[in-house]
Amino acid sequence: MSGPTGNLPLTLRVAGRRVLVVGGGHVATRRTQALVDAGAEVVVVSPEASASLGELAELGAVTWHRRGYGTGDLDGVWLVQTATDSPVDDLVAADAEERRIWCLKGGDPDAATAWVPAVAQVDDVTIAVSGGGDARRASRLRDAVAAALQGGDLPLRHRTHHPGGSVALVGGGPGDPGLLTSRGRRLLAEADVVVVDRLGPVELLDELSPDVEVIDVGKRPDHHPVPQHEINQILVDEALAGRVVVRLKGGDPYVLGRGGEERLACEAAGVPVEVVPGVTSAISVPAAAGIPVTHRGVATGFTVLTGHEELGHLPLGGHHTIVMLMGVRRLATTAEELIAAGHDPQTPAAVVERGSLPDQRVTVGTLATIAERAAAAGARAPAVTVIGDVVRLSPSWTD
Repeated sequence: MSGPTGNLPLTLRVAGRRVLVVGGGHVATRRTQALVDAGAEVVVVSPEASASLGELAELGAVTWHRRGYGTGDLDGVWLVQTATDSPVDDLVAADAEERRIWCLKGGDPDAATAWVPAVAQVDDVTIAVSGGGDARRASRLRDAVAAALQGGDLPLRHRTHHPGGSVALVGGGPGDPGLLTSRGRRLLAEADVVVVDRLGPVELLDELSPDVEVIDVGKRPDHHPVPQHEINQILVDEALAGRVVVRLKGGDPYVLGRGGEERLACEAAGVPVEVVPGVTSAISVPAAAGIPVTHRGVATGFTVLTGHEELGHLPLGGHHTIVMLMGVRRLATTAEELIAAGHDPQTPAAVVERGSLPDQRVTVGTLATIAERAAAAGARAPAVTVIGDVVRLSPSWTD
């Protein structure tokens, strides 16, 4: 429908077609660049032009006639942009109307026969907003829609002209949905299939369309119902079937998350794969408990472990922070091994359960007491253990 204004929104294909720009100032420069980017054959008519327009002419991207406008300049033209801010604009518009050529009239949309909306590009989606002649209004609306698309708040899934199968390994952060990156949200909004871990921000699954398939491959301590090689195969098979697949993982895919294995499996099968970093729980969960893993004058470095490795090679002293993921069940054994390796039993320690979530809980102690205190509190995974002098900076720490 054209609406009450009698206007019909259209998209013009100007690639390879001649477009005339009359004027050489700011508006002419901006519109010329947009036309060049769209592949138009641009002719600029103006006695003077901006430095940017001059550079485009020197590069051969536009043809610049350094003179005033003449009616013959409209020969062979599909579209004309006036931008002189003078009576010349009225003359060009009248000539264009007589020749039935669409005319963009700078600064005078009511006298134009065509209008350029505020435009943004998000992937293969073009957003074009007309503000009823108010350019600033149109720009604000365009930016709002673009931000909603980029943030995954609006659906981007293809229903026709499907782009083909692909896999995105998306780091979901420590659990709080607000800590998922905007790129991750956007990819979730495009997904046909989501392969999810139990530690990912699973609340976001409620926002998916009902026809999005969700495959739960969540692992628990000592219980891996779907082995890693089968997860790899699921990703490959779904993508080769032409689906857009998001592998939603807790934390960051490349921090003890086997994201590298999944990427290599996809690449070996010829499947396009993208890795979207996440907010790793190794840093964010301690931060949620008020514990910086490094702090000037306290700790200058840190090591991240799964809690299952040999611990004897770690630097000694509370100035080096140890962050352990997935190690709550064997915390007593780990603490004994660290003490046996020379770590001070009085080194502060903390166990942070369900970090960043509303029911987060922090248990503090020393290397000698943390296992007993965590057990008394009934600490369970998901939890992160932090060992080092930085634990004293947590609001949960008391002497």
